[in-house]
Amino acid sequence: MKKSNTMNRKLLLILIALLGVAPWASAQKLKGSDTLLPLVQKELENYLGKNKDASVTITGGGSGIGISALIDGTTDIAMSSRKIKFDEKVKLQEAGKSPVEVIVAYDALAVVVHPANKVTGLTREQLEDIFTGKIRNWKEVGGEDLKIVAYSRETSSGTYEFFKSDILKNKNYMSSILSMPATGAIIQSVSQTKGAVGYVGLAYLNRNVKAIHISYDGKNYVKPSFDNARNKTYPVVRPLFFYYIKGTEKTVKPFTDYILSAEGQVTVKAVGYIPVK
Repeated sequence: MKKSNTMNRKLLLILIALLGVAPWASAQKLKGSDTLLPLVQKELENYLGKNKDASVTITGGGSGIGISALIDGTTDIAMSSRKIKFDEKVKLQEAGKSPVEVIVAYDALAVVVHPANKVTGLTREQLEDIFTGKIRNWKEVGGEDLKIVAYSRETSSGTYEFFKSDILKNKNYMSSILSMPATGAIIQSVSQTKGAVGYVGLAYLNRNVKAIHISYDGKNYVKPSFDNARNKTYPVVRPLFFYYIKGTEKTVKPFTDYILSAEGQVTVKAVGYIPVK
């Protein structure tokens, strides 16, 4: 009997100890930008290797989806490839919440075509005309006589918003644009369609697509690469953000601080993004 009581007491102490470090005590959710997914997934892999009791979940869907989840209180961190909008800030304020913005990395946005496409460089103006529908055949920009098939991210994507503001100068995409739910879907579609063109984050580039050199002055055509983005010769570079609610630092800062640490920023570079530091 005495032995049984001792055993029960030990089991109780073990249970208390386990409850004290339960994974949900440090659980956090991240949601939003597909551009950030490859980076955050790798950062999380390294982070969990050092923090066995942490519990972190990541979901994509687009920057707008992430910020909406932050407003609704269904995520702790919104991953975004664009700045938070004024109306989104208003909704947070109406809910009594104050957003905190953190830049975790920078990204170069690459325009990609099928590997067989002979066009190697395009100006910003030509890209604007392609994605707004003024240019519809590759022969108009030095390519072969082939219909252009343009792919875009969907409207909830921060990449969609950035491309529209930076490349299209806030002009509307053509009505026949083919909207893709994720960046990986653009890579796959462009790789399988000879006349295709789309845009993706630098980290998504692979040998199944060809990255176009871009010029903003009509003279210097620059390849999207880590070095060109870092030295600012490549013109299409943007910050990548985490947004969280002020007052939730205890939950979100351990992982956020890890990404911004020297080790985390080494991973930023290794995955194909540009470090903040």
